[in-house]
Amino acid sequence: MRAIHTAMVLAAGRGERMRPLTDRIPKPLVRIAGRSMLDRMLDALERFGVSRAVVNASHLGWQVERLLERRTRPPVHVSLEDERLETGGGVRRALPHLGHGAFLVANADIVLPRAEHAFRSLEQHWDGRVMDALLLVIPRDRATGYSGPGDFDLPFLPKGAAALVRTEADRQPYVFTGIQILSRTLFENAPDGPFSLGALYRRARLEQRLFGIVHHGDWFHVGTVQAVQDTERLLTTNDATM
Repeated sequence: MRAIHTAMVLAAGRGERMRPLTDRIPKPLVRIAGRSMLDRMLDALERFGVSRAVVNASHLGWQVERLLERRTRPPVHVSLEDERLETGGGVRRALPHLGHGAFLVANADIVLPRAEHAFRSLEQHWDGRVMDALLLVIPRDRATGYSGPGDFDLPFLPKGAAALVRTEADRQPYVFTGIQILSRTLFENAPDGPFSLGALYRRARLEQRLFGIVHHGDWFHVGTVQAVQDTERLLTTNDATM
């Protein structure tokens, strides 16, 4: 039996590091090899088979609405934010449109070739009895376009899902890819207004209910204009599809 039927794509970011490009177009609508990042993610969700998706939008949100008017699958509800609610606030506001069970959440500023396979892997490893969140992570040295210190560690290299931890080291060996399954219980007592999902991850981690699985394929973080060009080149070189 399928565990995941609904999904949300986080598409409300301003894209400051991609200015001036994002002064005239929302970051998720930036095209990579001829197709917007938002369309690529929704295409993957369609192949995965969700029955409904939510896309939040803020900066130049009317352009996101216009793009989504042309799509018929999956059915999409647009959650417009006059005030940017950040990742946590955006998902919390969308909860009434995400069904009654766990749901998938994906960032719109990434390119994950064959993303539906990653979605299925998350679904197969999801266990709501012990998890509030299951995150797809990738080794930092394989995170294309990412230059940060990393997000999490795993106590050992797992074959399946394992609890995520953070050490006291300055750099963590795994990066969160922006793809995850979340439980509705994660949002119990969540604040109103803008807040980051990171606050909920911290609580879940302390309660040992934050889990991760390792992604072994390609992953591209598209945060700058240069990253757009680099991702296009690598997709063409690797003949990767999404």
